[in-house]
Parts: sequence; C-alpha cells; structure tokens
Amino acid sequence: MAKIGVMLSGCGVFDGSEIYETVITLLAIDRSGAEAVCMAPNMEQMHVVNHLTGDVAAGEKRNVLVEAARLARGKIRDLKDVKAAEIDALILPGGFGAAKNLSDFAVKGAECEVHPEVTRLIREIMTERKPLGAICIAPAVLARVLGTDKVAHKLTIGNDEGTAQALTAMGAEHVNCPVTDIVIDKENKLVSTPAYMLAGHISEAAEGIEKAVKALVKMI
Repeated sequence: MAKIGVMLSGCGVFDGSEIYETVITLLAIDRSGAEAVCMAPNMEQMHVVNHLTGDVAAGEKRNVLVEAARLARGKIRDLKDVKAAEIDALILPGGFGAAKNLSDFAVKGAECEVHPEVTRLIREIMTERKPLGAICIAPAVLARVLGTDKVAHKLTIGNDEGTAQALTAMGAEHVNCPVTDIVIDKENKLVSTPAYMLAGHISEAAEGIEKAVKALVKMI
C-alpha cells in the first residue's frame, strides 16, 4: 500500500490547515487505496484567529502539531521525525497556516522564509524523485523552497494576479487554472489545484482535490 504524506499546518482556515481541503484530501487518499501519513511541525502558531469573528485572539497561543492532531484524529507525527524514505509522495493542503506557520508568505510575500523542517522534507522528496502535491495557497511554499533550483516548476494558485506574481518572483512558472482542475508538472512530478483560492462551494474544491490526489498516486 502506497503511503502519502499529508503535511498539516494547524486546524482552521485562518490560522492553520483548511479543514474541508484536508478532509477531502484524506478521503481521496483512502479511496485511492493508499494510506495517509499525517504530520505537522511542533511549533507555536504565528497567531490564533477567532474563526467566529475573524479577529486575532490577543494573548492566546496554540501549537501547530497539537491543533493539527484534531484533523488527524490524533494519528499524527512530528514533522522532524518523518523522512522521505518512509513515504511514497507528499501533499500539502492549503489554509492560511501554510502561509503563516509552514512559511511566513502571508507576511513577507515573495521574500518569505519556509520552516526548516518543511524545507528539508520537500527537498528530500524532490531528491528521491517522488511526487509532490500542493493545494490552495500551499504552492507558495513549494515555489519558495524550489525556487533556488533555477528550474521554473509549474504550479497554480488559480488566477489571482498578485499571488501569481509572487510565485513567479520566487522562480515558479504560474499556470492559471479553474477551481475544478489541476496543473501537472510531469517532469518534476508536481501537481497543484486552486481549491479555496477560487472555490465558492465545497463540491468545487473537492473536484480539483480529488483529481490532484489521483494524479499524485498515478505518479508513484
């Protein structure tokens, strides 16, 4: 049975992993006959957002790994302990946690930095020529990590001009893509889909994510 790493960034669209995107990803992996291996960095979140009001919860602190464990029903590993040799592919759901916790793209844009353990595992996956997927805003993380390769990896965040320009500035080749579709970089074994960068309905996000997971598994 293939093992697909799922890199989480907390729990909740505004400060962690987008819940719908994560659950759809986990369901699609299971339906493909593969096994999901959830992981997250053991670190404090950038901040905590009250998802009822949308406001930052002043003075409140949460741990990314602990929060991500909610999505994984407790079956999750500390990212630092996961090696590329243990999994057959890796996918990153979206949510602002990808841009606030896995990286600081939400604050610094194209000048962002990526968490060192996130960088390490992505690099290991690429070195071992294993498939890599990203959903919603998470392609920004890949663009930053892979941007030093001097190869324009094909990625999508949908069609938002400003975000697409930031990906391009980091060395990626951005490809506009509708919410229900995917972009595949066959040469580099990358797949990405816009999901809630564009989705108005969960069914739209699901269609693209399900296609992305199928494509990822096919590349193993």
